[in-house]
Amino acid sequence: MRPENHSSVSQFLLLGLPIPPGQQGEFFTLFLGMYLTTVLGNLLIILLIRLDSRLHTPMYFFLSHLAFSDISLSSVTVPKMLMNMQTRQQSISYVGCITQLYFFILFAGLDNFLLAVMAYDRYVAICHPLHYTTIMREGLCMLLVMGSWITACGNSVLNTLLLGGLSFSANNTIPHFYCDLAALLKLSCSNVYLNKLMIFTEAGMLFFLCFGVILGSYIRIGTIMLRVPSTKRLFKAFSTCGSHLFVVSLYYGTSAGVYFSSSSWGSKDIIASVMYTVVTPMLNPFIYSLRNRDIKQALEMCVNRVKFFKQQSLNPLVAVRSIGR
Repeated sequence: MRPENHSSVSQFLLLGLPIPPGQQGEFFTLFLGMYLTTVLGNLLIILLIRLDSRLHTPMYFFLSHLAFSDISLSSVTVPKMLMNMQTRQQSISYVGCITQLYFFILFAGLDNFLLAVMAYDRYVAICHPLHYTTIMREGLCMLLVMGSWITACGNSVLNTLLLGGLSFSANNTIPHFYCDLAALLKLSCSNVYLNKLMIFTEAGMLFFLCFGVILGSYIRIGTIMLRVPSTKRLFKAFSTCGSHLFVVSLYYGTSAGVYFSSSSWGSKDIIASVMYTVVTPMLNPFIYSLRNRDIKQALEMCVNRVKFFKQQSLNPLVAVRSIGR
């Protein structure tokens, strides 16, 4: 490419979702509602886990971090998308794009690691129930979460630094609603061999390592269940693992649809991206609460506390009024 075709790009243009102009308002309201549901639902999960001592177990400890990661993952992409839909301005600065990409890789990777950690936790709970408290001790839980954060941060820093050294051509249009790494590499006029090598080695290795832990955990759980088939044991295993397995299916199914189904971005890829960046984080609180008796009990207790304090605050007012009469 000749030098005149190169430019120091100061901003990128995000084409956004393929929505007809006349329907921008309806989709803005829809995605705003989904984003608020994501934030409030996951915050509620975190609050209930913190307030109820019965939920101070490894499974809910990991779930609280997953809920925080889901809030962060949606907050990286959705607010900018909503702002672009409302203002009809599709630009994002170079620094803003790199920053968005860094946090997107960070929290997408953190989701990946936390799902693997939660699968291992379920494996220990079902296959080694008598040694569960000994194996999943507090120190190990903290170490697993810290390791997830550190590894996700390292992966994100490495990919972002490699991207920061690239040059971009005058064509700065990204056919997406956020700054995606694959789309940015296609816009670069530099040699991206090292970047692609990093994606297919380090990032790919981490992805398949986590997926292998999840798959291996559930294969082992299934093997244990089939050895001594029992309706009661199968029901207990499903109630313990059903929510996590459903979330794993959503996460890996949609992400695989984005990164492995085709080589170019299209409407199907963008829809799949919406699924795992917007829909899946929104559904997680419902998936983990609707089929979870502990979460339901914690929510009922929290509601009863609010009602109790509300009645206590109203009682003095009633007494003052009766004395006045």
